[in-house]
Amino acid sequence: MYNEILTIGPVTIHGYGLMIGLGVMAALLLGDYRAKKFGLVGDHIYGMTFSAVILGFMAARILFIITEWEGFILNPKAYLTGAGFVVYGGIIGGALTIYGFCKLKKIDMLSYLDLMIPSVALAQGLGRIGCFLAGCCYGKETESCLGVVFTNSDFAPNGVKVLPTQLFMAGGDLILMAILLWYASKRPMRGRTSMLYLMLYSVGRFVIEFFRNDDRGTVGMLSTSQFIAIFTLVVGVIGFTWFMPKLNQKGMKKSGNE
Repeated sequence: MYNEILTIGPVTIHGYGLMIGLGVMAALLLGDYRAKKFGLVGDHIYGMTFSAVILGFMAARILFIITEWEGFILNPKAYLTGAGFVVYGGIIGGALTIYGFCKLKKIDMLSYLDLMIPSVALAQGLGRIGCFLAGCCYGKETESCLGVVFTNSDFAPNGVKVLPTQLFMAGGDLILMAILLWYASKRPMRGRTSMLYLMLYSVGRFVIEFFRNDDRGTVGMLSTSQFIAIFTLVVGVIGFTWFMPKLNQKGMKKSGNE
């Protein structure tokens, strides 16, 4: 709602960037703390996170441009330098980066992915607060007591009462983080914590999209994120119920033979 947090001379600290930065830092600290509890190497967390953040943001921007291709053709500079990301692009880009990092370091990807996935939810939650400060990803007009009025936003309609879908998503992400931390504490088989994230995030994202009113890409009657959510939910369900048990069983057999 107030994106310009502090201005010192020519430098302005924006709430959106500040909350993303805080999200990354919080994710690192949580991942490093939990790495010690699970017997994993904390140093890998830092390299993995920084790589995933950089390439994840690039992938999120690329997917945003793809979903807004017509606007990009008309004004490419605005889309290359302005705000605009698709979270699913970041998730896919980050996951591929972690896969490549673990292959390069010859470490178990599933263990580190499970370790960091609650941190991902935490970073997303804090990042969504940044969305609220900037006014992007806003909701539909409403007369309910839940509505907020933006007065100085470059994205949301100013002077109109809208649903704060950014805060709904932030709360959902933080609840998701708590669920994942609880589930991980039960020491499930490798990969299942990550698949649980995919399932729960996909369902939550599909639902919240009905309440958003910002300009974004569509596929038929669904938003781009809802369309992607269907596939990520299917991947999560298959991975949780079939692929991860099979993969872990295969790993146990291989270890036994050795």
